[in-house]
Amino acid sequence: MNTYVALLYSIVLGKGRRVVMSDLRGMAERLGHRSPRTLVATGNLLFDTGKATVGDLELALETAFAETFGRHVDIIVRPGADWQRLVVANPFQAEGEEDGTRVHVRVMREPLPATAPADFDRYCTAGERLAVVDGDLWVHFTGQASESKLLGALTKKRLGVGTFRNWNTVKGLAAMLGT
Repeated sequence: MNTYVALLYSIVLGKGRRVVMSDLRGMAERLGHRSPRTLVATGNLLFDTGKATVGDLELALETAFAETFGRHVDIIVRPGADWQRLVVANPFQAEGEEDGTRVHVRVMREPLPATAPADFDRYCTAGERLAVVDGDLWVHFTGQASESKLLGALTKKRLGVGTFRNWNTVKGLAAMLGT
């Protein structure tokens, strides 16, 4: 058995409707995954399953999600060992330990080129810093991420399929993996 981390892009189904984590765990069980568990109510799922490709897992989860909840949501899957490497690779470790809500990683389905941060320099108007590590985009926000002009520029259209998680969530998932 291998452990995987699955990150949902959104758990908002519509006005006033959100995915309930017990329903998400039930969906994973129906797919045959073992020991599904979630971290907070924000679309973070861990599960154990036999050998499978990440692409097959993503497709199966997205299809099951649409069937179960009535809408498509992008789901990014990472093997547990890859998640552990992501944690270690954080280029803003010190800043994250100071305030885990100000360091975010956009976990990407397809790796970004190392040159991607230069495309967004003009949006870094409050001292934000960006780095691409192993194809994922790390951002250190100097203030609240939701108030940054940069966040609105980091879209699926510009970057491809991916989803943000803050450092607290990244560490929480790593703890659930046993790292």
